[in-house]
Amino acid sequence: MNSTLTRQRKKLGLNGPETFPIGLGCMGMSGMYGPSNEKEGIATIHEAMERGMNLLDTGDFYGSGHNEMLIGRAIQGRRDQVLLSVKFGALRAPGGGWTGFDSRPHAVKNFLAYSLTRLGVDYIDIYRPSRLDPQVPIEETIGVLSQMVKAGYIRHIGLSEVGPQTIRRAHAVHPIVDLQIEYSVITRGPEAEIFPTLQELGIGTTAYGLLSRGLLSRSAPSAAGDFRSYLPRFKAENWTQNQKLIDRLNEIANEKGATVTQLAIAWAIHKTPFITPVLGARTRTQLQETLGALDIQLSPEDLKRVEAAVPQSEVAGTRYDAHQMRTLDSEKSPQNS
Repeated sequence: MNSTLTRQRKKLGLNGPETFPIGLGCMGMSGMYGPSNEKEGIATIHEAMERGMNLLDTGDFYGSGHNEMLIGRAIQGRRDQVLLSVKFGALRAPGGGWTGFDSRPHAVKNFLAYSLTRLGVDYIDIYRPSRLDPQVPIEETIGVLSQMVKAGYIRHIGLSEVGPQTIRRAHAVHPIVDLQIEYSVITRGPEAEIFPTLQELGIGTTAYGLLSRGLLSRSAPSAAGDFRSYLPRFKAENWTQNQKLIDRLNEIANEKGATVTQLAIAWAIHKTPFITPVLGARTRTQLQETLGALDIQLSPEDLKRVEAAVPQSEVAGTRYDAHQMRTLDSEKSPQNS
């Protein structure tokens, strides 16, 4: 595939906005992987915009609002250059802990009001519940979001980490523009049931976790506050096994004159046209490596080789701990474990 073509914008789903082939995930700029540099984060956002990237992904709970305020400062005077994708609903305590989830209609309006203020904007391009609230029918949540679309406060409605049944129920209330879900060469569960459902309904995918939170780039948790230290794939016994798989990917990457990071991103871009990867570059150096993936050409045979190098049966550990895996609607199907 010509690298110029891979830089062309494409629609998010059948009726969504046009996005650059890669979106910028901003979570890591607010301490989720340990201490972060706000000045560098803003510089990274500016560099991404200058390189043509227009999709900025955040959550109102990233840094308990800090991430939205950072983005607000970065896009001041440049609002028309970006698409803002915001997740809501996760509840946090002053000490940084997680206390639950809320997607009741009146709570949704409250979350939205604060996000608009922190971002310094009049509307949000894509607004989505970050998880399925088991206490609130999805129809109620999407219903109030539909009202907010009509009122002009949001442009599109998205979903995150939900399964086929929930996707259909939500889409029946109001058109869903995209589903955000973890997907990578090491996490391929959505291929079984979720992706076919999205393609049938004309819904796009913004895929996060393409590097399995740094696992594929051999980035190990080292700083206080790095939530990856709680993830099974980063535990000592699993880490050792997973590094063997990454060694195999490294062999293919070397043949392509690329890093494993670039190979993993290129794999997702070439895999299917309805996926827009969201990559969490915290620095301009990381951003540069990320964008280098657009120059990697992969044939159908190359894609098969990449997948064969990482058999799902050999991946050690689940993407979240046992408790979180049980709560994810996207993992309810036995085929999406």
